[in-house]
Amino acid sequence: MTSHAVGIDVIETDRVASVLSKHPERFLSRVFTPAEVAFCRGRVPELAARFAAKEAMMKALGTGARSVAWRDIEVLPDRRGKPVVYLYGGAKRRAAVIGLDAIDISLTHLQGISMAVVVATQEILEEDHTAGRARLIERLQARGLLGEDEQNPDEAF
Repeated sequence: MTSHAVGIDVIETDRVASVLSKHPERFLSRVFTPAEVAFCRGRVPELAARFAAKEAMMKALGTGARSVAWRDIEVLPDRRGKPVVYLYGGAKRRAAVIGLDAIDISLTHLQGISMAVVVATQEILEEDHTAGRARLIERLQARGLLGEDEQNPDEAF
């Protein structure tokens, strides 16, 4: 059964500018590929949008920043300017595990914020949502955070 993987992220452009001014070489070399650095040419809104894109892609992969390096995700424009995602290393391996395909991304930046949205098809569901919910309910009950009578809503979608 095909599903969708979605990720979204927004960042204040000033935060990226601040880090860039304090640690320019370290920040650029740890987060961006050489091609991204060359394309952005120090333009903070472009860098911030790509930072948000990497975060959004990590969310679509279901990993957060675990097991995926920043530079494992590259966002560059195609010949018409549409952003395209390229995956390497841990991101590419993770995408294969969950059958991620047909990745689309949209970037935007305004005066003070930059944002990215990722949508992809996902062929392999790692865990049935009902089983995942049941496991979470068990953990919450074991920790005393949820009572026995609070586990089943009337009707779930």
